[in-house]
Amino acid sequence: MALNRGLGTPRTAVLAIVTTLVLVPAMWGQAKYRSLYRFTNGKDGASPVAGLIFDQAGNLYGTAWGGGAYQYGVVFRLTPNSDGRWTEKVLHSFTGREDGGNPQAGLVFDRAGNLYGTTTQGGAHHCDCGVVFELTQNADGKWKEKVLHSFTGGDSDGAAPTDRPIFDSSGNLYGTASNGGNNDFGVVFKLTPNSDGSWTETVIHYFASGNDGAYPRSGLIPDEAGNLYGTTSYGGTYGGGTVFKMKPHSDGTWTESVLYAFQNEGESPVAGLIFDSAGNLYGTTPVLIGGEGFGIAFELTPNSDGTWTERVLYRFCSLTRCPDGSYPGGLIFDRAGNLYGTANGGGDGGYGVVFKLTPRKDGGWEETVVHAFLDHPGADPHVGMILDTTGNLYGTTAGDGGYTFGSVFEFTP
Repeated sequence: MALNRGLGTPRTAVLAIVTTLVLVPAMWGQAKYRSLYRFTNGKDGASPVAGLIFDQAGNLYGTAWGGGAYQYGVVFRLTPNSDGRWTEKVLHSFTGREDGGNPQAGLVFDRAGNLYGTTTQGGAHHCDCGVVFELTQNADGKWKEKVLHSFTGGDSDGAAPTDRPIFDSSGNLYGTASNGGNNDFGVVFKLTPNSDGSWTETVIHYFASGNDGAYPRSGLIPDEAGNLYGTTSYGGTYGGGTVFKMKPHSDGTWTESVLYAFQNEGESPVAGLIFDSAGNLYGTTPVLIGGEGFGIAFELTPNSDGTWTERVLYRFCSLTRCPDGSYPGGLIFDRAGNLYGTANGGGDGGYGVVFKLTPRKDGGWEETVVHAFLDHPGADPHVGMILDTTGNLYGTTAGDGGYTFGSVFEFTP
């Protein structure tokens, strides 16, 4: 299986851009990397390309794109044991039919402990346009899947959601579908729970592949005012994708506005965004426009007039062999204000890296490769990582799809 490499204080002036690469020697001090679980392409799943979440007990939950009882992917749980090992349990194997198939998205919990996610394939319609699903744990410990919405594609609905939905405070779900809608350019959707247990889907924005963007591959994040933020991988004023904002109105309608259209540097963002405490947005693109390189990490800062200013924090693969990584995924902050992420190419082995971006006093950022994936079972990380309460990082790798089928890993800085 071949996976796409593309596959989560306001300032008014742009600070000077300083990008520095630090290649760490073979010994990384106290840093430690280990595989918690390696997938076999059997009933346990294969090729996880989505991020992870924790429950309150410290178990990890995620999805795998392939494998499972029907070879259409799984939802899995990893439970830590007293000896330091982790045990995998498959909560649901997708059939590729009405229940969905081939999930590329992570999961989200509701307040009752139920799991929600999306699949890119399957569903009740002939288009195999994917579903939004819920998993509920029964008294006997088993989990039961319920499809909340089967996408129909076409002009009136989305198709192929590639990231997880999010909840608002009222229990509604919001997400993006990378295709469907007007001319198949993707949509932003809302799912509202009904008193009878069903859910109603409403498309709140149809992308038109004009200035508003096209093909949203990442999920959404909210701000405190209830606005939603995301990215599109194409479209925009210059055709290189956008960062957009969805603003709700009292009558239930929404307005989309483009905060930034990628042009001279950076193109085709597919990873999600994160906020810092000052309200600035951070993200990555896997492509660098206008020169050699394979991706950037960027910051968007809101200005007093409502516009946003982009600043490139780091340009990946500025050297011939890309020892610093290429095709970066999502970012996450640690408590000290450093950014961590993965890149699914480059590094000493060519199989990707875990990197750290550290802010400097002069306003620049310094990149450090803290782990280079050298073995096939740990190769090809597609998405960002999550942190536990002690600062350990957890993520997934997809493997090569032929001899190896991905892993869940832990990295201790």
